Amino acid sequence: MSKITEQSDITLHFELALNDGQVVDSTFEKSPAQFSYGDGSLLPSFEEMLIGLEEGQEASFNMSPEKAFGMRNPNNIQRMPRSQFAIDIEEGMIVSFADVGKNELPGVIASIEDNEVEVDFNHPLSGRDLVFRVKVLKIGPSE
Repeated sequence: MSKITEQSDITLHFELALNDGQVVDSTFEKSPAQFSYGDGSLLPSFEEMLIGLEEGQEASFNMSPEKAFGMRNPNNIQRMPRSQFAIDIEEGMIVSFADVGKNELPGVIASIEDNEVEVDFNHPLSGRDLVFRVKVLKIGPSE
């Protein structure tokens, strides 16, 4: 039986959930995910958990914030002038910004005051313990 290696093409179902069971993302009710190990589809720490799994095998992994999306960084929370926003905004809304290199950078509106808006650029799952569940459907050698 083939096992996942760093040279594998992988087809699997996955679920990402918070410790309280709230599902953040899942392919179990949709088409499975297909990717080549190391192609950037999954975070490296998530891929490492897959090494050695066999076709048909199911597994569940507890992922600490350090292994998942990192710890929350207070430096990623920025205060901006309210006048910089040409759209109607609400707390919790995700707004797209462009960084210096013109890359899209999503930020969550954390708070709105008369003259200032606080925007949180941390990944929404940063600082969270997660449960990563997989069912390996197919393993093949990468081309």
